[in-house]
Amino acid sequence: MYLDQIEPGETGIVENLAWVGDVARRLRDIGLVEGMEITCVGRSPLGDPSAYFILGSVFALRRADCRRIAVRRCR
Repeated sequence: MYLDQIEPGETGIVENLAWVGDVARRLRDIGLVEGMEITCVGRSPLGDPSAYFILGSVFALRRADCRRIAVRRCR
């Protein structure tokens, strides 16, 4: 499944990032790496972007970007 399929309040484990180059480096810098837990904390009123919590920080990602991050639901 992909990150955009995690509902607010659910947590997933990052399995794969389909990014390369600068974007991949920026995502790694904020802690978005394989094996890391990520929690969806909310969605904007129109559903895009969504806010995610990882390593003490909250950041927003667009649905199209979330489709490049494979996760498995853990709770």
